[in-house]
Amino acid sequence: MKDAVFHLKCTRKNLSSIYKSFLPSSPFKLKSIHTNSINIGKPLQFSIHKDDALAPQLVSILQTCTDPCSLSQGRQVHAQMVVSGIGHNGNIGTKLLGMYILCGGFLDAKNMFYQLQFWCPEPWNWMIRGFTMMGQFDFALLLYFKMLGCGTLPDKYTFPYVIKACGGLNSVALGRVVHDKIQAMGFELDVFVGSSLIKLYSENGCIRDARYLFDRMPRKDGVLWNVMLNGYVKNGDRGNAIGVFMEMRKTETYPNSVTFACVMSACASEMLINFGSQLHGLVICCGLEMDSPVANTLLAMYAKCGQLFDARKLFDMMPKTDLVTWNGMISGYVQNGFMDEASCLFHEMISAGMKPDSITFSSFLPLLSEGATLRQGKEIHCYIIRNGVSLDVFLKSALIDIYCKCRDVEMACKIFNERTPVDVVVCTAMISGYVLNGMNNNALEIFRWLAQERMRPNSVTLASVLPACAGLATLKLGKELHGHIFKNGHGGSCFVGSAIMDMYAKCGRLDLAHQTFMGISNRDVISWNSMITSCTQNGKPEEAIDLFHQMGMGGTKYDCVSISAALSACANLPALLYGKEIHAFMMRGAFRSDLFAESALIDMYSKCGNLELASHVFDMMEEKNEVSWNSIIAAYGNHGRLKDSLNMFHEMLEDGIQPDHVTFLAIISACGHAGKVDEGLHFFHYMTEELGIMARMEHYACMVDLFGRAGRLNEAFGMINSMPFSPDAGVWGTLLGACRLHGNVELAEVASKNLFELDPQNSGYYVLLSNVHANAGQWESVLKIRSLMKERGVQKVPGYSWIDVNNTTHVFVAAERSHPQSSQIYLLMKNLLLEMKKEGYVPLLYLRMHPQTIRLQKPEKG
Repeated sequence: MKDAVFHLKCTRKNLSSIYKSFLPSSPFKLKSIHTNSINIGKPLQFSIHKDDALAPQLVSILQTCTDPCSLSQGRQVHAQMVVSGIGHNGNIGTKLLGMYILCGGFLDAKNMFYQLQFWCPEPWNWMIRGFTMMGQFDFALLLYFKMLGCGTLPDKYTFPYVIKACGGLNSVALGRVVHDKIQAMGFELDVFVGSSLIKLYSENGCIRDARYLFDRMPRKDGVLWNVMLNGYVKNGDRGNAIGVFMEMRKTETYPNSVTFACVMSACASEMLINFGSQLHGLVICCGLEMDSPVANTLLAMYAKCGQLFDARKLFDMMPKTDLVTWNGMISGYVQNGFMDEASCLFHEMISAGMKPDSITFSSFLPLLSEGATLRQGKEIHCYIIRNGVSLDVFLKSALIDIYCKCRDVEMACKIFNERTPVDVVVCTAMISGYVLNGMNNNALEIFRWLAQERMRPNSVTLASVLPACAGLATLKLGKELHGHIFKNGHGGSCFVGSAIMDMYAKCGRLDLAHQTFMGISNRDVISWNSMITSCTQNGKPEEAIDLFHQMGMGGTKYDCVSISAALSACANLPALLYGKEIHAFMMRGAFRSDLFAESALIDMYSKCGNLELASHVFDMMEEKNEVSWNSIIAAYGNHGRLKDSLNMFHEMLEDGIQPDHVTFLAIISACGHAGKVDEGLHFFHYMTEELGIMARMEHYACMVDLFGRAGRLNEAFGMINSMPFSPDAGVWGTLLGACRLHGNVELAEVASKNLFELDPQNSGYYVLLSNVHANAGQWESVLKIRSLMKERGVQKVPGYSWIDVNNTTHVFVAAERSHPQSSQIYLLMKNLLLEMKKEGYVPLLYLRMHPQTIRLQKPEKG
C-alpha cells in the first residue's frame, strides 16, 4: 500500500505541469474540479430545439463513426446538432464524447468533456479509456483519482481501463489499490472487471493471485478462460495451461480461436505433439481449421515439434496464406536445420508478391549466420534499408548476431547504437557477439549499462555474460554475478546453472562447479554435459566417465554432446576399453550416424594409439563435415604421418569443405611433430593472409612449439612479440619448454618471468626453469628457484604414468613401491637394463649431476 501511495505521489508531481494543457480551451472556467472538491460545477447549457425525428437519426449516424477515417463525418454530425439546437447534455453528449475518443479526435474530446455533467461516470470512463488507448497510462490513472476526488462514483465500466493503465505502468501495487476499491464497491466478481484483474496479475508474475481470483468467479465466459490460459502460458507454466484447458472442456463454454492459439503454443513449447495432434482434430470438429490465427498456430506447433512434413502439408492446404503463415514455415525450417528449404521458401515468398517484414528477416537471418559471408549479410541489410523494413528489437538482434558471427563487430556496434528501441534481447545479442569475438571486457560493459538502464536481465542474458567472466578468468566478478543470479531467483534454471558451472571450471574452481551442479534440483542433459565437459577439460577424466555413467543410470538421455564429452575423457586417460563400450552403445542407438559423436570417436581412437580404427570410423561415415575432416587430419598428424595428414587436407578441399581455424591448428601441429618448420610456416601464412582466418592464441602457441622443437628459439620469441594480443601462459610455457630442451638460459628467464606473473602457482614452470639452470651448471640459481617456491607456497605435483593391461589400469609415480607386483616389475626392469647395456646402450641423464654428487660417486683412491 505504501508503494502504491508513493507511486501515485510521484505520478501527480510529474504530471502537474502537463495537466494544465488539458484544461478547457473555451472561455468558461471550471472551478470545481479539484481533488478536495465535493460540489460539481454547473455545466454549460444550450437551448434545446425539440426535433424528435432529427435527433435519433443523427445519433444513429454518430454510432457508425468508430475509427479515425470517420472523424470528419462525426464532426459534421456534431455541427448539425449544434445548428439544430440539440443539447449536449445527457446521453447525446456522452455519445459525442465517445465518438471523438474512438475516432482519435482527442482535443475535440477534451473540449466535449468539459461541457458535460461530472456527476455521471460515463464521461470520465470515456476519457480514461481515451488516455489508455493512447498509451498515456499516467494520465488515465490521474483522471481516475480526480474522478474520485470530485465525488463521482465509478461503475463496472470504469475499472477495466483503469486496471489496464496499471498494467501499462507494470504497477501491481497501484493495481492492488484499485482492487481494494473494486472489492468495496462489489464489482470484484463481475466478469469484465475480474478478467481485467486476472490479466493484470498474470502478466506481472502474480499468477497465484490471478488463479485465486479466477477460482472465485461464479460465472466464467470464454474471455475469462482465455485470459487464465494465456496467463499460464506467458508465465511458462504450460502444464497448468493445459490443465485449465481440460477444465474448460468439462464446462459448457466452447473453445474459440484464441483458446486454441494459447493451448497449442503450450504444446509447441513442451513438445507435446500427440496432444497437439488431438487438438488439431478438435479444431476440425469446431470448424476452425481454416481460421487464419488457428491455422498459423497449428503450423508453428508442428514445426517446433520437428514435424515438418505435417507443417508443410498444412501450409500447402491453406487456401489463403498471409505473412504470418510464410514466417512460421520459414522459421520452422530454420529451427530444424533445413536451411536449403528455408532459403527456397523465402524466394518463393518474394515471387508470390509477399513483402517480407521484420519477423521474416528475424527468422531468415539465422540461416545466413550458419555459413554466411559478410557480403551476403550486407546484401540482406541493404534490402531491409531500401524497403523501409521496421528495425524492431528482434530484427536488430538478428542483424547484430550475423555481423558478430561474420567478425564485423564494428558494424554490429553501429546497429546497436542506432536510434531504434533497445531492450534486453538486443543487449543479450550484443553481449553474445562480444564474447564470441573474445571482447569480454566490452561484453561486461554492456551488461553494466543494461543494469544502469534498469533493464532486467533474463536467463539468456545471464548465461551469455558468464562466459565473459570465464574468458577473463575473473573469479571474483564471476562470484558477484553468481550472487546476483541467486538473489534474483535465476539460480534454479538449468540453463543458467550450466553457465555458472562452466565459468567456475574455466576459472580453475572445479570444486565450486561441482557444488553448483549438486545444487540444481532438476538436472537436464545440458547441466550433465556441462559438468562432464568441465571434468574432462580440467584433467579429471575419471570423474567425467563416472558422471557419464551416473547420468545414464539416473534416466537422463544422452545426446551427441554427452557422447563426445565422454569419448574425450576416454581419449585423455587414455581408456580404450571404455571408448569401445561407448562405440558399441552408439552403434545400437541413435548416434550411429551422428557427425559430432563419430568425430569424437576418431579423436578417441587416435589418442588411444589405434590409428587404424580411427581411419576405419572415418571411412565408414556416411556424411562428413569440417569437424570429421579436422579429426582425421589431427589423428594422422599426432601419429607423425604428415604426408597422410596433408593428403587428407587436400581431399577435404576437393570435397568442397572449407577449412577453419581448427584445420590449420591440426596441420601446423603435424608439421611440428614431423620437424617440418617451413611447411608449418607456409600454412600459417596461407591461413592468415590468403584465407583471412585470424590466428588465435592456440595457433601462436603451435608456431612457438614448431620453432622451439627445431631449435629456432629467436624466431619463436619473435613470433611471440608479433602477436596482436598478449600471450597467455600456454604460449610462454611452450617457449620455456623449448629453452629447457635446447639449454637457452637467457630466453628461459624471460619466459619464466612472464609465467610467474600469469600463473604463479603452477609448479611445472618452476621445475622447468630449475632444470634449465641445472643443465647449465648454475646451481645457485637452482637453489634460488626452490626458495622462491617455498616462499610462495608452491608444491610440486608428482607426475603419474599409467598403462592398461587386461582391461585393468595400473597407475605409477616415480620410484613407486606400493603396487602389489612392484618387486616383479623392478626385477624385470633390472634385467632389461642389463641386456640393453650388453648391446652397448649408455644411459643419457635427464639432468646434469651436481658436482658434490659426482664426487660422492667417485671411488676413493687407496
